[in-house]
Amino acid sequence: MDLEKEESIDLGKLWQVTKEHKKIVGGIIVGCTAIATITAFVLPKQYESTTLVQTRSTNNILAGQAATAAMAALGVGGGSGSTSNYMELMKSRTVLEPIIDDIEWEDQNKIPTAKDFAKKYLDIKNTKGTNLIEVTATGKSPEEAQKISQSVVDNFLKMQTDNSQQTQSLLVQFLNGRIEEAKQDSDDAAQKFADFSREHKLYSPDDQLKAAITQVSAYDKSIADLQSQQKAAQAQYDVATNKLGQQKSGSKAYNINDNGTVQSIRGQIVAKEVELAGLRQKYTDNHPTVISAQQQLAELQSDLSREVSAVVDSSAASLNPAQMELLKNQAVAEASIGAAKASEDAVRAKKDEIEQDISKYPDEMVTYIQLKSDAEIKKTIYTNLVQQCEQNKIQEAMESMDIQVIDSANLPDEDKPVFPRKKLFVAIGFVLGCMISFVYSLIMYRCKD
Repeated sequence: MDLEKEESIDLGKLWQVTKEHKKIVGGIIVGCTAIATITAFVLPKQYESTTLVQTRSTNNILAGQAATAAMAALGVGGGSGSTSNYMELMKSRTVLEPIIDDIEWEDQNKIPTAKDFAKKYLDIKNTKGTNLIEVTATGKSPEEAQKISQSVVDNFLKMQTDNSQQTQSLLVQFLNGRIEEAKQDSDDAAQKFADFSREHKLYSPDDQLKAAITQVSAYDKSIADLQSQQKAAQAQYDVATNKLGQQKSGSKAYNINDNGTVQSIRGQIVAKEVELAGLRQKYTDNHPTVISAQQQLAELQSDLSREVSAVVDSSAASLNPAQMELLKNQAVAEASIGAAKASEDAVRAKKDEIEQDISKYPDEMVTYIQLKSDAEIKKTIYTNLVQQCEQNKIQEAMESMDIQVIDSANLPDEDKPVFPRKKLFVAIGFVLGCMISFVYSLIMYRCKD
């Protein structure tokens, strides 16, 4: 009981002590409040400006079904960059260093690195469940905050445009090389066919032979499309390899060829290509049945691209976003080449069955069919590659972007800095003064006892 009595505080007596020392108590409260107020006015002001951007997809409108299939096999024409990748790229040295160089720093020896600058002056966030990115920048003045926020987005857009143009230009260069080869092959095949027709005076085969030619031509169309896909995918692979330098990737590096899902999708693609070749014997490319089969094939090719990308993502998660995209492009292109080659082998096997029936015709007729088939295949390959090259030139000219600015950087009110907040500082100073005063009164109370 005595211990409890000693530990208890007589609030009335404490209040009396406080009143006796009211000048000191009041001085402490006023002093703390004044110090906090002065600090709020003395500390450098900071302002915030926000730019709102939205990620979006760009679509390639390709001429021709073969070009569409080839680009679908490459995973091009409808994909959008990862929002998290964009957020990380906005913090890259390429984006931030020009901004850092443009700011007047008081101490030239303490200029921050891009990484430190991003931590201190930037808050880049994504609202979950949306494709919106907020870029909030802090500056010593409203104008500086606005400039930093806007410059981050502008520099990022410029970097994306430059990278896109560089990639498209490289792809066009690689495709141009293959176009020249395809043009020469097409001209040579056409010349051989024309010379043979003139020499043997074969210009219009009989109806029975025409039916056989129609069947062969259907398979030739599919073979030409598949070879076009291989050449386009090889160009995409070469571009990625060129930009990656010495680093190697592809199916072997990530065991993509051993992946059960990838094998299943590739098998479905081969079966669908054979089915499409059979449909072309009966219908034109504008027939609903053929269009439906082409759409299903494009979906399977997109599935293959997504699955290969997922394998690379899970195996190389530690890489930076730009390098990751190049590795995925390389692996997807390699997988697409494999699928197209397997499909071509399957279609050629079906074509060989038809050609065995044709072998009963005279040698001249068989040679006529073979030369005509070779000429048509090589002409189609050349045409498809030209279409794809022209499409890439259009994309380069359009400078299509994956993000667009929704709200430009706002100019903050000069009277409303985000730091220091005067009212908050005054309130904190007052509360702190009250706490110190209470402690002082409590000490005086103990001393009086």
